Amino acid sequence: MRILVVPSGFKESLGAKEAADVMKEGILKVMPLATVETLPMVDGGEGFTEAIINITGGKMYNVQVTGPVGDEIQSYFGIFETRNGERTAVIEMAAAAGLRLVPRDLRDPRKTTTHGVGQLIELALNKGVDRILIGCGDSGTSDGGAGMAEALGVKFLNE
Repeated sequence: MRILVVPSGFKESLGAKEAADVMKEGILKVMPLATVETLPMVDGGEGFTEAIINITGGKMYNVQVTGPVGDEIQSYFGIFETRNGERTAVIEMAAAAGLRLVPRDLRDPRKTTTHGVGQLIELALNKGVDRILIGCGDSGTSDGGAGMAEALGVKFLNE
C-alpha cells in the first residue's frame, strides 16, 4: 500500500516536517510493508522557509536577530535561485517574531515587535537577492510591521 502523508504543523508543538516524520514512523509501526511518502505543507508559518528551501535546493542561513520581546535570538532565512538566475530569499515571520518565541507571561501585543523580521530582510538584501518571499503565519506580534520597518530605517513620528 502507498500512503502519502501531507500535514501542516501543530502550533507551539511540531513543525510540518516533524509532524510528517512522526506520522510516517507511526504508520510504519503498524503497517511495516507500506510505502510512505511525506509532503509537509506550510501556510506561511513555522516551516515555511525550510519547506521551500528543501524543495528548491537552496541554502539556509543561521543568524542572530532581535526576538519579539527584545532579546537576541537565533533565527534563519533561506535563499534559492530560480531557473532564470534570480536569487530569492525566503523569510518566515515565525522565525523572528513567532508566537512560540513569546513566553506566555510576556504575551502583550503592546510590547512585542517585528524588528527581527526587518533584520532578516536586511540580511537577505545584503546577500544580493532579487526578490523576497515572506511567510506571515504564526506571528506572536501585533505591531503591524512597525518594528520591521524601523529595522529597515523608517522613522515614525508622533507630531
